[in-house]
Amino acid sequence: MGWVQDYEPVGGLWLSALLAALPIIVLLSALGVFRRSAHLSAALALLTALGIAVFAYGMPVGLAGNAALLGLVFGIWPIAWIAFHAVFFHNVTVETGRFESIKAALAGFSPDRRIQALLIAFGFGALLEGVAGGGSPIAITAAMMAALGFPPIKAVVLALLANTAPVAFGGLGNPMIVLGNVTAPLLGVEVEEATQLFSAMSGRQLPFLALIIPAFMVVVLAGWRRMVEVWPALLVTGGSFAITQFLISNYVSPSLVDVGAALAAMGSLWLLTRFWSPREVWRFDSEPAEKTDGHRAGSDAAQTGDGSGAVGDAEPAAGRLATAGRRRSGLYAWMPYLVLIVVIVVSRIGTLFPGLPAWLDVTALLQRATLDIPWAGLHEVVVRVPPITPQDADYPAVLTLDLLFSPGSVALIATIIAGVMMGARPMTLLRVYGRTIVQMRWALATIMMILSISFVMNYSGATSTLGLAFATTGVLFPLFSAFIGWLGVFLTGSDASANSLFGPMQVISAQQLDIDPTLAGGTNSSGGVMGKMISPQNLAVGATAIGQTGKESLLLRKTFLWSILLTLAVGVIALLQSTVLTGMIPH
Repeated sequence: MGWVQDYEPVGGLWLSALLAALPIIVLLSALGVFRRSAHLSAALALLTALGIAVFAYGMPVGLAGNAALLGLVFGIWPIAWIAFHAVFFHNVTVETGRFESIKAALAGFSPDRRIQALLIAFGFGALLEGVAGGGSPIAITAAMMAALGFPPIKAVVLALLANTAPVAFGGLGNPMIVLGNVTAPLLGVEVEEATQLFSAMSGRQLPFLALIIPAFMVVVLAGWRRMVEVWPALLVTGGSFAITQFLISNYVSPSLVDVGAALAAMGSLWLLTRFWSPREVWRFDSEPAEKTDGHRAGSDAAQTGDGSGAVGDAEPAAGRLATAGRRRSGLYAWMPYLVLIVVIVVSRIGTLFPGLPAWLDVTALLQRATLDIPWAGLHEVVVRVPPITPQDADYPAVLTLDLLFSPGSVALIATIIAGVMMGARPMTLLRVYGRTIVQMRWALATIMMILSISFVMNYSGATSTLGLAFATTGVLFPLFSAFIGWLGVFLTGSDASANSLFGPMQVISAQQLDIDPTLAGGTNSSGGVMGKMISPQNLAVGATAIGQTGKESLLLRKTFLWSILLTLAVGVIALLQSTVLTGMIPH
């Protein structure tokens, strides 16, 4: 028998929960109130977590240190590995000059900053989340918008806000797959059935948020009045994403939700802009405003690349040539991102198309290089007890090194391929790689310490104490289920990790309260995604991507309220589904 967790170490659940929350309180206070840097705030919170684990929970010092060390390593692989190569990819596009072509292509799509934000942060960010996840959408889209002329801080805030609705299905549905795997035995069904149930449940919650998040973004960017001016774009972008998200999550597969919804949103927005544009082109204060007639005539499709107006009827052949040239230029500009998407999709082809011949299943080939390393001195040494688990169970501690299958490794391969295609020499790539290490050093340190806090809280039992405290809320449990997921993603930066951490507890608690466990598990994932925008490692990644390391506290203050309000919205939806809208729960 190993060391047994105690979820009420100071005699009462809520008093114990207050004690368990101290590392989070320290982290938020240092970051948001005292405006310390993310890495310093994380260091203070880590020391607090270790103190609570040892002195309050009675965790042996060696075990606590081992958990902290595993968290540090896990922060490097796979979390920091993914975020780092997302930034490296963007830096290579800038170094080769290709990003200037992307800027020109985006300006040709629409000069209006509101429309650009919808396309890049919401649409393209969702596509990146769908095929990769792991912080890459925040790093890449924030850097893209900043390079286009968006104020750097506002660019990150927009990227963080947008990286919500798609997260539950990110990485080709990985959060849902993880949730299905850890809860299927508790539900008494096969893993595939559990995964599809949770996919359908989140697919009946998140589309409501997808409808309003584009409007949230534009309000943050330009204000309420400017948001109303582009309501057709908001309706088309959010509506197409929401409808596609619902249909694919319920009737196809969680692995394809984000890719399909993102393509639908970007395609719908592009189609709309062929015949509609805002009456006034909105730019930042430092930029000149432009007037339009509120729509696009058919001849506008043949505008010159420099935005000088429509090509005259006297030169139709020249107009057609110019249009063809711009299409080629646009394809040329987006080539690095097309390479990135193709490489990631090919690496996941076995997930998308099960049953492929062995020689075609690139996914299986890449997974052969995966190593599972039990962490000596911690693996199955800690014992979890009911109600966190159905019965006493050893807590595994396994470090998975998916050397080739990790999205970070795939992004590295894609960057090398795209870099060579863009004319970068090996020494150029090495120089940019070294510069990216220097650029991201504090973000990497933050990520490592945040994951270390998470692991110490998990293995000491502090995280479970917090979850159990929320679970005492009875009929209001579905409302608080969203905040349990939010807490998990805040701590880990990952919806999949939050599902692994809290999914079983949510299901068990719901069963004890006679609430549908599918609702509780799905709400854990749906509510969790709203914690993504304030997770310290994501704040650090975003700040680093725009060269604003040390501004994480400012980012937190600008996103914290939105995060709480959106999580509350998910909770209210779940509460309604548990009471008056029970027909929305899949069975």
